[in-house]
Amino acid sequence: VFTSESVTEGHPDKVSDQISDAVLDALLARDPGARVACETLVTTGMAVIAGEITTSAYVHLPDVVRRTVERIGYTDAQMGFDFRTCAVLTSIDRQSPDIARGVDGGDPDSQGAGDQGMMFGYATDETPELMPLPIVLAHRMAERLAAVRRGGGRGRPHHPWLRPDGKTQVSVGYDGDTPVAVRTVVLSTQHQDKVDGRVLSNRAITAAMRDDVIAPVLAEFDFDLSGVKVHVNPTGRFVVGGPQGDAGLTGRKIIVDTYGGMARHGGGAFSGKDATKVDRSAAYATRWVAKNVVAAKLARRCEVQVAYAIGVARPVSVFVDTFGTAAKGITDRALERAIQEVFDLRPARLIEDLKLRQPIFSPTAAYGHFGRTAEVGQYLEPDLEPIRVERFTWERTDRVRDLKTALKR
Repeated sequence: VFTSESVTEGHPDKVSDQISDAVLDALLARDPGARVACETLVTTGMAVIAGEITTSAYVHLPDVVRRTVERIGYTDAQMGFDFRTCAVLTSIDRQSPDIARGVDGGDPDSQGAGDQGMMFGYATDETPELMPLPIVLAHRMAERLAAVRRGGGRGRPHHPWLRPDGKTQVSVGYDGDTPVAVRTVVLSTQHQDKVDGRVLSNRAITAAMRDDVIAPVLAEFDFDLSGVKVHVNPTGRFVVGGPQGDAGLTGRKIIVDTYGGMARHGGGAFSGKDATKVDRSAAYATRWVAKNVVAAKLARRCEVQVAYAIGVARPVSVFVDTFGTAAKGITDRALERAIQEVFDLRPARLIEDLKLRQPIFSPTAAYGHFGRTAEVGQYLEPDLEPIRVERFTWERTDRVRDLKTALKR
């Protein structure tokens, strides 16, 4: 039995992630070459923005923070944190020149990585998204929880007594590496204390969550609630939540952001970082690589590790592990050679191939950076004309044929 968790966009750590990525996007929309490392702290009645930013653009950061907090749903001062009354403090410096000297330059041969470190990407054939089932289910339930809080969809249940903070956790039984059953679901959701003057009972909350969140998501994957142990708000009450209940920080949900613990993690967070930071760009690239390997049916599971030295363009190592699932006649070492022939893993090339200088990062900051749908859309901001963007480019399976060809050589 393997377990993964997700959180809603109102979880305090995710509020921080979304603010950091909203700042990043606002800067990239005006200056695609902006260097950004933006960290956010949220707590009762306050948001603190700190970090290093080098850019030719000007963005009024308090406006970005307030728009983000409003969109998430913190609109009532009684929650202890809301977009109108929260204080916004900023402490921003320029990027260190010692770092910049190793990253500056448009030549892919000379533009080095922004830091040392190792990053992992993973894919598995157990879901259509080529993601592990436990994290996919956990994300779907967290998204559904937010959807029924907001309402507005035709025929969609609407529970306005829900508040933005929430968490989901799903335990899946496996036979070998094949998921066969959902064993346990844990769902914790912030809620109002009273509805129409009456205290909201845990029994009523549990019934609503079972019927309108958990069961519909399980049905999408051909599971039902029979035999599933369900825990909803196990303490019996979740009124105080969000930044009032727990301080939130950027970068504290790195397993939620990736593969739910099913794959290894290099330790670097994503949100608030522009693409010269390989913590982000290389993690996206290795997901792109692993997904193409699995989509090509060269392996049923694939994990790719890449490592960099600061200021050095080419990776110091590339490692592939297919966990014994590679197709007949294909070795992990042969895949390593094919991957390095097909994918250019130098930071400048990753940024170019995946189009990572666009304002595309805010949607990644909740419900996972991987397993999403590559799409063309618009970046919208009150002070700007709409900007056409390509989102989740690392989810494309556009190198399948090239990988197969490289393995035949």
